[in-house]
Amino acid sequence: MKDTSALKATLAEVDRILVIGCPGSGKSTLAKQLSRSFGLRYISMDRDFYWLPGWRKRPRDEIDRLIAKAVAEERWIMDGTGLSSFHLRLPRADAVIWLRPPRYVCLYGAISRAFRYFGRNRPELPVGCPEHLSREALAYIWSFERDAVPLIEAALRDVAGKPVLQLKSRRQMRELLDLLGRPA
Repeated sequence: MKDTSALKATLAEVDRILVIGCPGSGKSTLAKQLSRSFGLRYISMDRDFYWLPGWRKRPRDEIDRLIAKAVAEERWIMDGTGLSSFHLRLPRADAVIWLRPPRYVCLYGAISRAFRYFGRNRPELPVGCPEHLSREALAYIWSFERDAVPLIEAALRDVAGKPVLQLKSRRQMRELLDLLGRPA
């Protein structure tokens, strides 16, 4: 991370941050830590918009209505890639933090999370959605760079000029948190 003082100043001035990336990349963990650092409301796409108890997906129109209401708020940090709702979220975000660790890091993150919370709810999911890991989820992680990244890049081009910070390792995530924890 170059020019750390400028980065710290930029993040300290924003009120709405999107944290996006592949499943297992650490989006929720980083977003919750940044939420505490900046006093921003933490919003989980999975918990707050997508899932109902029993892993039932909300209807699309209800998801969009909930997202539109949340992004209208003045201060928040939201974790989740959700490509189908970028049109609602990106225009309102002041900055984007894009986690892009290697595939094996995301696979490890998803698998270790599944073992840690297996059969129980993790905080980023609604009650009644116990942690599980499917072959479909692993396949999505495996092909994320090929399938999702071009769509993310296109969406970010459409909002050119918005600060986008790409973090490509857990070390860079820790450095960011360390930087933000230091006095100016």
